[in-house]
This record gives sequence, C-alpha cells and structure tokens, in this order.
Amino acid sequence: MSGRPTRATVERWADEVEAVAERIGPRFARSEPRRRVIGYVRGLLGDAERKNGWQLAEHLGEATPDGVQHLLARADWDADAVRDDLAGYVQQHLGDPDGVLVVDETGFLKKGTKSCGVARQYSGTAGRIENSQVGVFLAYAGRKGQALIDRALYLPKEWTDDRLRCRGAGVPEAVAFATKIALARQMIERAVTAGVSARWVTADAVYGSDYHFRIALENRGLGYVVGVRTDFAVTVGFRQVRVRDLLAEVPAGAWQRLSCGAGSKGPRRYDWAITRINCPEPERFARWVLIRRNVSDPTEVAYFACGGPPEATLAELVGVAGRRWVIEECFELAKGDCGLDEYEVRGWTGWHRHVTLSLFALAVVAVIRSRASLPRPKKGASGSSR
Repeated sequence: MSGRPTRATVERWADEVEAVAERIGPRFARSEPRRRVIGYVRGLLGDAERKNGWQLAEHLGEATPDGVQHLLARADWDADAVRDDLAGYVQQHLGDPDGVLVVDETGFLKKGTKSCGVARQYSGTAGRIENSQVGVFLAYAGRKGQALIDRALYLPKEWTDDRLRCRGAGVPEAVAFATKIALARQMIERAVTAGVSARWVTADAVYGSDYHFRIALENRGLGYVVGVRTDFAVTVGFRQVRVRDLLAEVPAGAWQRLSCGAGSKGPRRYDWAITRINCPEPERFARWVLIRRNVSDPTEVAYFACGGPPEATLAELVGVAGRRWVIEECFELAKGDCGLDEYEVRGWTGWHRHVTLSLFALAVVAVIRSRASLPRPKKGASGSSR
C-alpha cells in the first residue's frame, strides 16, 4: 500500500468502505456523525501527507477541523461497540480455524503532560525512555491475512493514583490500574468470547514469562508459543532447570533448520530444538520449551514456552513463533499508511475513537489484499514500544 494509491485501489477501497459503513452505521443515532465517520475512514486510507484533524477535515470538504474534533471527542457513539464490529468484520473475511492471536505494545511519542496516559516510559519508537503514551494491541493472523482487532491504552500508576488528573482526561471512574499483561488477557478474552476463530497465541517474553498469562490461555483451550527469559524455570522429569541450561543438553542431531516465515530479506531460517516438559495432563495438553538458534551466530539463542495439543509438531510450533512478526508489520502499516499515530486528541475517548477507526482502515486494506492477492510491502521492523 506504500506510495500514492492508484485509481483502481481507491475504487476497491470505496466499495469496501461502503460495506464497513453498513456494518457500523447502526452505532450512530444521527446521520451527521454517521456520514463523518465513514469520511474519516476514507481519509485515513487516502494519500494525505499526514492524517491529522486539518487534513482529514479537508478530505471531508470541511473548512475547519471542528467537525472532526466533535466526532472524536463529543459525538454520541461507543468506540468499544465499533471495536466489536471490527472483530466481527475481520472474523468474517479473514477467519481461519488455525488463526493466531498476537499480543504486543507500541509507543506514541507526545509532548507535555496533558495527553491521557502520557508519562516518561520506554518507547521502541524512540529506542529509549521518552515522554509517550503506550497502547497494548491484539492482532489476528490467518491464512487469508492479518489485522489489528483490539487496543487498550495503558495508564501508568502515576495516572490511576491521581483521580483528578484522570477525570480531566475523561478516564471513566471504573478504570483502575491494569498491567499491560492484564490488558492483553482482557483483549484475548474478548476475542474468544466474540467468536474469533483462533487456535494459538504468541507474544514476547514480557507476556510469555508471566504464569497467569499462560494459565489463562490453557484454561481457554488456546495453544501458545511465547517468548520467555533465559532464567525461566521449568520442570523436566524430577528436576527443575532454567531454560538456558537446556541448551547444552540438545544432541547435535536434534537441531532442525526451519523457516518461521518470510522476512524482508527472504525466509527467516533458524536452527530449532524442542524439549518436552512436565504438565498436569500431558495426554490432553502438552508443554514444551522451544529453542531458537541463529544460523550465522550460534551464540544468539532465544527460548519459548509452548503449550498445546500433544500431537503438535515442531514445524507447527515454529510456524506459530514466526507469527510474532505479524504485529510488527501491522504497526508499521497502520502508522505509515492509516494514521494510527497521527492523532491530535488528548483524552481517553478521543484516543480510543481515533485508534479504533485507524484499525478499521487497516482491516479494510487486509480484506482487499486477501481478495486481490496483493504482495505485502517489504519493509523493516516497525516502532514497537520495545
């Protein structure tokens, strides 16, 4: 999608955006915000240099951004209901019985102290601690395509402990402090409850090293391949070991060279090994440690905790591990082409509304690609918040 859209591309967008309009239209009681929200999505898919209030208003044929600001801050509609419509839209068009849910976070650099949730915190966008907001996101990946289907704005304790500040930013009274891991669990729960067809979950070590995160997935019957820290402890037989200690126990002939998916420079090939570890009901749900070793630099090693059906193969677990990069690609495309990080709102409501509409624009691109078999853009990694 990178670059100026062609006429044929714009025509396909127009048809698909009309389908989106029919889906979310009932969420808007009045015709004016209904018309403006669809124009907003079209604008996010357009070729404006920046997708800010002024340029989106210009796309809508409006002289000032007042209408756009009203849509995001004060108009009567529920962003969470539209988020649910987004999940249904992605499931309808991209749903896959072997689908994978992918969790990660990304940062939004901000100046000042007024933007909801802004704080001095690590942002991968900058590669250091910066004044920023952080959003936790859930992506869906299947054979037909990939899209972001949920979002949550992370509020640091310095925010949730200051209720006056929260009220000033429009944070609902019921919103309390929640870790990024807890937010991720909530989004996965919503997706499963909504009927999103997923068999696996993948995430990095921030999430994967958390016991409650993994157990919640097991209790939902979801398989997982999640990164863990090198000091992550597992039980093998009658002994407890750190996963880093398993590396020396892998027989030389046990390594398999497999691709975990296509990268910007071709297949991502690594050497992989797997070790079965203890679990309560191994005949029903098995657990493993998956080890990934860099082909050109064997000292570069990563570890994954895995859980799933006992018949799962090494190749299948490697394939799920490779889906981790899907969310990076989604962030890159959403920020680069769908205005995800170009909002000018400060409050809780405005953030969730803009981000939800940006994710819908991204899903439109994914659905069109799934029909037209368009090649995916070959770019580098996005600005994830780590």
